Amino acid sequence: MKSLFAALYGPVFWAGFIGAAACLIAVCHYSLWVLPPLLLLALFTSFLAERYLPYDGAWNDGHGDSWRDTLHALVNEALYLLGLAAFPLLAGHLALGPFWPGQLPFWAQLLLAILIADCGITLVHYLSHRYYFLWKLHAVHHSVQRMYGFNGWMKHPLHLLLEAAGGMLPLLLLGIPEKVMAVLAFAVAIQLLLQHANVDMRMGPLRHVFAWAPLHRFHHMKYGTAGDVNFGLFFTCWDRLLGTAFDAPGYRMRGEDLGIGSRPDYPVAYGPQLLEPFRAEEGVRAPELPAGLRQALNRAVNRAA
Repeated sequence: MKSLFAALYGPVFWAGFIGAAACLIAVCHYSLWVLPPLLLLALFTSFLAERYLPYDGAWNDGHGDSWRDTLHALVNEALYLLGLAAFPLLAGHLALGPFWPGQLPFWAQLLLAILIADCGITLVHYLSHRYYFLWKLHAVHHSVQRMYGFNGWMKHPLHLLLEAAGGMLPLLLLGIPEKVMAVLAFAVAIQLLLQHANVDMRMGPLRHVFAWAPLHRFHHMKYGTAGDVNFGLFFTCWDRLLGTAFDAPGYRMRGEDLGIGSRPDYPVAYGPQLLEPFRAEEGVRAPELPAGLRQALNRAVNRAA
């Protein structure tokens, strides 16, 4: 039973919740305010799945970070809601014209929006590992010591706005409809839950398509620049184009593999994390890669070459 759950959890959670949101908005014509309760249901489902089949049972226990992660989630989701509330004003001033293919079925418009947003968000994410000040904002997210669905929303608000601009601005310029944008924002939240889930899911061939937790965990490696891989939010295609795709299915990530190796002193509390990007930092030498990860990373580099 658990092996079936491991294989089905990712695709059923992703397609089920995003499909339900699209159906409620586009077919049943519910108000957009049906999406927050649906997101709470997804969060509760993720919580139950992480206890039924955890990747690492210790990651289900609080590490003194539960309230901090809750604050991050509340603030960042509130920013998303404010963005949606401001959508009519933003769309009216930013749309360059009626370029959006509104004649397509809703599901096709949503898929197109996901692809465009995923490209933009991935590029901002990639650049955040290349430029120092962007990295300092992004480092808040990389300071986690465990991975579970809820800390997918653990981001500095300024970095969240940068990622949102990278993903959403092209869509606003194209004249995307409000309903498509709202379901896209919901889909991003669902993807973040899956990308950081503490669920021992088995992706099979889907690991070549979707950037879910079995791949994204390697992005959180604390070993210097070794974690500069698997930047994609939704899909893996962008990492193959960037040459940053990485997979080591035989290596099981541990809590001691996570974090920022050069900053073992990184603040844990919410307030200090917001201020940290604006402080001078004194790092230490990042720890060496474990042998199993080093061999897998070398193979990935050789394939890319």
